[in-house]
Amino acid sequence: MAEPCDSTPGASSSRTEIESCCELHPPTTCGPTKCPACGSLGKPVKRITLGALLKPDRRAEIPAQEELCFCKTADCEVVYFREGEALFRKDDVAVRLGLKEPSDPHAPVCYCFGWTPQKIRAEIETTGKSTAIEQIKARVKAGNCYCEVTNPQGSCCLGNVSQVVKESLTFASRTKPT
Repeated sequence: MAEPCDSTPGASSSRTEIESCCELHPPTTCGPTKCPACGSLGKPVKRITLGALLKPDRRAEIPAQEELCFCKTADCEVVYFREGEALFRKDDVAVRLGLKEPSDPHAPVCYCFGWTPQKIRAEIETTGKSTAIEQIKARVKAGNCYCEVTNPQGSCCLGNVSQVVKESLTFASRTKPT
């Protein structure tokens, strides 16, 4: 079953213009394939994602098959796998893994446009709101989305960004001085 990628209130499915990268790269699950380390269902990623994000000395080990799986479980060391075989772990990836490092405020949630939890929180502290989702959608609409290559999960980041915005707004409302 596909996961929702854009949890923006009022999002319409009858849009005629591309407003989110989810429309270009809809998230799916990796069939019934489960991570051999933690048992979570994987998300499919293409070979090009691994080629872009693995450390150079590990790229030669990427299997020839077109689609592999990404494990999004934070406390699992496995990042990419195929049925029954862990292929690459956190140490093999050249970028910080936002989904695997949820407590790191500097780990990206949007790899194309540099949004991190810290950047989102700072904007909320300063302005009382976040423009991350709107800015990402505008850049996607302009044809500047590269999630399939730059995002370790190989698909749209808007679900992840929306979650961080929601959590940050909730935190800000609890800690706001009265």
